[in-house]
Amino acid sequence: MEEQQPERAILIGLVTPQQDERKASEYLDELAFLADTAGAVVVRTFLQHLDYANSKTFVGSGKLAELAEYVAENDIQLAIFDDELGPSQLKNIESELKIKVLDRTNLILDIFASRALTAHAKKQVELAQLQYLLPRLTRMWTHLERQRGGIGMRGPGETQIETDRRIILRRISLLKEELVAIDNQKSIQRKNRGKLVRVALVGYTNVGKSTLMNLISKSDVFAENKLFATLDTTVRKVVIQNLPMLLTDTVGFIRKLPHGLVESFKSTLDEVREADILMHIVDISHPAFEEQIEVVNKTLAEITKEEKPQIVVFNKIDAFTYEKKEADDLSPITRSNLSLDDLKRTWMAKLGENKCLFISARKKTNIEELKSCLYEEVRKIHTARFPYNDFLYDIYDDENE
Repeated sequence: MEEQQPERAILIGLVTPQQDERKASEYLDELAFLADTAGAVVVRTFLQHLDYANSKTFVGSGKLAELAEYVAENDIQLAIFDDELGPSQLKNIESELKIKVLDRTNLILDIFASRALTAHAKKQVELAQLQYLLPRLTRMWTHLERQRGGIGMRGPGETQIETDRRIILRRISLLKEELVAIDNQKSIQRKNRGKLVRVALVGYTNVGKSTLMNLISKSDVFAENKLFATLDTTVRKVVIQNLPMLLTDTVGFIRKLPHGLVESFKSTLDEVREADILMHIVDISHPAFEEQIEVVNKTLAEITKEEKPQIVVFNKIDAFTYEKKEADDLSPITRSNLSLDDLKRTWMAKLGENKCLFISARKKTNIEELKSCLYEEVRKIHTARFPYNDFLYDIYDDENE
């Protein structure tokens, strides 16, 4: 059987007054990582300066003609746009480019579909896909527009679209019922875990949550240098010194995360809502990690309304690049000129009431410091729930000094 060749893709983004060229380029870099995760080969990226996206074609007519010419001359099979496209935009762009067109949301949904392993995750992804597809059904039936009127030929497209819409709505309703049943079951499972302190690993996608989970819990959660390697929530019982706790690995967040995914992955995010402590993992080697922190914090604020103790863990210090600034260099100081010791004295080490640590999960650097910090934070909550045990912990600590 002949192996299928990866699709050759182009990426398209906009520079607007709300999104400067630096940020637009960063978004396209992330889109390229998403495309690579999905199995496409990115051939070229395109940026256009506009005040706002064109309501009919997203980009301007001149840029669309340029894209069509490039597609025809370079054997491109796929065009991916960095923002969500409306049904009419998708239809108009496909009509001009004559190839498959995806937007960021559709691409993320496709990756989620390929990553879903359990029946629960598959149902969650299918629900999000159907909710995305429903308003875009017309685009799927454009071939019927070529048919002319006549006896037996009046309105076949509309009839088929309405039939498909009813099928999809019934399927959406059924999936919601099944997910409610699974949510109730998982809620019971969470209650049956008792009153052990729960720690949830949260963070941007591909920051090393699963690697850290494996390290602390000595488990084998799937970890890979791809976006959304983990979809299904994994819960492990962990004992640090004499203290038991529950450690949860959750799905990673991302900029422009489709709302439908947030809704359909509600039960997965319930693990975050019900956690006692959040361990926020940050990839310090990423050039835009500050914005990633902001994205995660904003998403967390939408998920859970209450303030939770948070440990901020700056991971991948082994991949952090430091360019030493010469004494006679008068150029402005940038983050790349700061050593790790300098970073520890910056705002990052003083994020409000949060504990902040710098580690490398891959190199196992400062892991004992992390465990010690985790132990102290969990113990505060644990002893409040089980006051008698505090006496036993003091005896244990004295014996180990």
